[in-house]
Amino acid sequence: MNLIITGATKGIGRAIAEKFASQGFNIAINSRNADDLKKMKNSFSKKYPDIEVLTKKTDMSKKKQVEAFAKFVLSKWKTVDILINNAGVFLPGEIHKEADGTLESQINTNLYSAYYLTRAILPVMLKKSRSKITPKKHIFNMCSIASQIAYPNGGSYSISKFALLGFSKVLREEMKEKGIRVTSILPGATWSNSWAGVDLPESRLIEANDIAIATWNAWEMSASAVVEDIVVRPQLGDL
Repeated sequence: MNLIITGATKGIGRAIAEKFASQGFNIAINSRNADDLKKMKNSFSKKYPDIEVLTKKTDMSKKKQVEAFAKFVLSKWKTVDILINNAGVFLPGEIHKEADGTLESQINTNLYSAYYLTRAILPVMLKKSRSKITPKKHIFNMCSIASQIAYPNGGSYSISKFALLGFSKVLREEMKEKGIRVTSILPGATWSNSWAGVDLPESRLIEANDIAIATWNAWEMSASAVVEDIVVRPQLGDL
């Protein structure tokens, strides 16, 4: 079984990759940092020697690099079972105060990356299997609580995440009759680089592994069922 997950060297992406790799999935990952990719590949090769790990340095805000990543993966694999559009960036600010270009930056990374990669990978996922057993296919889009509600200092980030949820819902409708499940993941505040250095107790934010568990559980369901939205919030509520 083959899984692609973008922005997977840290935080939620890393936790999801760990979960699926531990279950025997081959993993294709990318990051803007080549050293992080090398370290992760070495770690996975030791912990999960029976799986294949594909890595490629990629800036997901750049269309040509997104398409190059897809081409690289498809040159290695004939099938893709799961695509997880996880890459994203958070730039805090208010619409009337944030720097010029902030919206474009957020849209390029948080929305267009998922759009371009999905379009590149879907033809392979849509191919009919010759097996009598219909394989499960699944696309997960890493949205956010900010996809549902606007919050202070969310600015263009919230706009991009609202748009990503819209993309995910449209894709869900298009894939219903084609045998591909589509799930939107909407985490609240989760321990990741975005929260590095914040002075909060560990229990105040969601653990990245909690999102990995929820993703795995959605995948494990039969092909006749789909979890359309996964909403996970800190027990004490949003920050």
